[in-house]
Amino acid sequence: MNWLDQLEHDPTRGMLSSDNAAISHFVRRDLLGEDVEPISRVWELPEVGKLLWKQRPDGSWRYPGKRSVSYPPHHYELVETFKRFRFLVERYQLTRDHPVAEKAAEYLFSCQTGEGDIRGMIGNQYATYYTGAIMAHLIEAGYAEDPRIEGGFRWLLSMRQDDGGWTIPILTHKLDRETSYRLTSEEADPLEPDRSKPFSHNWTDMVLRAFAAHPRYRLSPEARAAGALLKSRFFKPDAYSSYRAASYWVRFAFWWPNLLTSLDSLSRMGFTKDDPDIEAALDWLVEHQQPDGLWNITYVGGKSAPDNQVNRERRLWVSLAVARIFKRFYA
Repeated sequence: MNWLDQLEHDPTRGMLSSDNAAISHFVRRDLLGEDVEPISRVWELPEVGKLLWKQRPDGSWRYPGKRSVSYPPHHYELVETFKRFRFLVERYQLTRDHPVAEKAAEYLFSCQTGEGDIRGMIGNQYATYYTGAIMAHLIEAGYAEDPRIEGGFRWLLSMRQDDGGWTIPILTHKLDRETSYRLTSEEADPLEPDRSKPFSHNWTDMVLRAFAAHPRYRLSPEARAAGALLKSRFFKPDAYSSYRAASYWVRFAFWWPNLLTSLDSLSRMGFTKDDPDIEAALDWLVEHQQPDGLWNITYVGGKSAPDNQVNRERRLWVSLAVARIFKRFYA
């Protein structure tokens, strides 16, 4: 069954008509099955060079924004390094074969605790969601069999809620604003989750990215059970106040969870297009494809994002993600 037959418009035309060389490379390779130049040619593009620029000797990048009081001291460098590493791996598919990616990976691993989690995104508190997201990119960069990744999976599996999904442990406690600030901005022991509280589909999405990226863990019973929970929440509000509105499902920012990030994981984990929840999600994407063959970067409130160069580029990456999802489900 041809994935293009499911869509009213051919998205490859709009993507290939752009002047984005990376998009053209991946459309031709991943969607059209053509022979293309080695991926190392993509790594030589100017936009990749800008991301590589000013990496520090320890593999991190300096955070360019305004800083406030935070704990631990490496918090801002961890945030900026994750941001750059995410773009390098997710968009341009850099691997540990590139020295900059390797150094960045080692910096991220240096923020892993003996328990197995990546620590420092929210003070000394457990950040299940960021641990999963960072691990996903490390796996995609070639570290799937690294023992540090194995340690990360053991930790993630130990941090599930009773229902089999994940949330952010600190969110399962009722804390006043002052206490929350203190626990996330100062050195404080991490709070264990109240496991009786429900899972969050947002943060389960980010954790499952690691499982979906791993050739062995993606088919584990624990991942499949969490995937079933995730898809059951499509188009519904989250159980927690953070990022709660149902409209976030159709705001396509790759850092934060949405319909595309969830479908991308589920399509790698053995779920099929015949599943009613996934079928409903794919139908929504078919109905909201634009006449030029692409998808908008947000559908919140029925408004389009401002038409500028940055958002035009983002539309291309969103549309490539949608097309890859359709090809995977209809292969």
